[in-house]
Amino acid sequence: MQKSLELCPNAVVAHLGKAPQEFTRDDIIKFIREKGIKMVDFMYPAEDGRVKTLNFTVNNLEYVETILSEGERVDGSSLFPSFIEAGNSDLYVIPRYRTAFVDPFNEIPTLCFLCSYFTKDGTPFECAPFATLQRAHEAFKNSTGLEFEAMGELEYYVIMEASPSFPATDQKGYHESEPFAKLNDFRRECMVLVAQTGGQIKYGHSEVGNFTLDGKIYEQNEIEFLPNPVDTAADQLLLAKWVIRNLAYKRGLDVSFAPKITVGKAGSGMHIHMRLMKHGRNVTLGRDGKLSDYALRAIAGLMQMAPSITAFGNKNPTSYFRLVPHQEAPTNVCWGDCNRSALVRVPLGWSSGKDMCQIANPHEKHTSLDTTHKQTFEMRSPDCSADIYQLMSGLCVAARLGLEMPEAEALALARDKYVDMDIHKAENAARLATLDCLPASCEESAACLDKARESYEAMGVFPPRMVDGIIKGLRSFKDADLRARVSATPSLMQALVKEYFYCG
Repeated sequence: MQKSLELCPNAVVAHLGKAPQEFTRDDIIKFIREKGIKMVDFMYPAEDGRVKTLNFTVNNLEYVETILSEGERVDGSSLFPSFIEAGNSDLYVIPRYRTAFVDPFNEIPTLCFLCSYFTKDGTPFECAPFATLQRAHEAFKNSTGLEFEAMGELEYYVIMEASPSFPATDQKGYHESEPFAKLNDFRRECMVLVAQTGGQIKYGHSEVGNFTLDGKIYEQNEIEFLPNPVDTAADQLLLAKWVIRNLAYKRGLDVSFAPKITVGKAGSGMHIHMRLMKHGRNVTLGRDGKLSDYALRAIAGLMQMAPSITAFGNKNPTSYFRLVPHQEAPTNVCWGDCNRSALVRVPLGWSSGKDMCQIANPHEKHTSLDTTHKQTFEMRSPDCSADIYQLMSGLCVAARLGLEMPEAEALALARDKYVDMDIHKAENAARLATLDCLPASCEESAACLDKARESYEAMGVFPPRMVDGIIKGLRSFKDADLRARVSATPSLMQALVKEYFYCG
């Protein structure tokens, strides 16, 4: 444990010398007193997916103890208009101590927390996204005896005034270095600040998308996280988007997490990697170094539920302009190894059994390493229009359903949906024709969710009125024929991009 805390960039963890999940109220008060904290901020996502904030001045010790133990009341009808009416609108927000971090932007020393919502009866608000995810994971654990862990990839565009020197190659930005990539320093600073909020980052890099439009450079970037319990993984993604936007604003840059910026250029996704844990060990790989039956059955569940998962992971009309062939985004329900044209990709998992470090560094002694903890499987359809908590809940439900299927049925389904080729190449048209398609619009996605809703509502995971609200929201876009309308009137695409530029 001490090794994992030694270099922790979160100031609260470093000062207290404790893992976040062990924080107590006394620990938080100790930090506030010893570090001269002047303000406390409560933060929480609302129905629109954005972070909301409530500020408190540290008046005295008694007041600090009160807000930390009792929280505060907020107007639920403004935060969740689809689920709460003004006539009975109050909710409580209660801080989760394990999420504590020092605000990296505020000059006034400020301690921040993510919060949970509670009703007047003192029970978790059932339509709150975090509460839904808690129920989804609890149902997963109770049914399967496994733990569900996840990590996200945040893709986003950073926009600045164009420079004539060292122009980038259009759509060739993957892992580009300076000076051809102009905004790597911005990404590095984002990563440092995200880590200070508690985000456990795996790496960052420039992504494929780059182009110049109307005198501005658009550079695509990605920050990928390390695996964590699914609720922690969702918290980290939420805060990372908050950090990236705040830093961009302070530096005079613009940032968009929108799934599509313009036609013909790479869209931005929010891929979610998953792994299955048992007694602290990753069981995604079997003893033979290949995917375990656990993983294959979970993937079968993802295959079965994939069309309806878009209702959580692809929430505005521009999402479906990203899900097109030849843009490293999925269009069909299938999975494969290292296959970026598939909906679910199984990335390289260090399962060769060879000590590559020793080969690259002959002076090093040979080491036998257990690398099974690294293996994941990745859902590639979601983007940042998603409600992160609803999306993680949906993935959790889908994986559980696969593991609940009769084993032979689940393994047969996984085998049937496996592809080992780029399905968009002309020579693979026959195989492509056998695969189901992902929805092509919000309205189609709503229909898929409506058809599958019993599976999401089972075990009390998704409240029926939450599902009703999601379906209503998706149908309100009236975008069933949008692709045809954009094809006939190309300027409509730019109007859509402008409308949803700051989505999620």
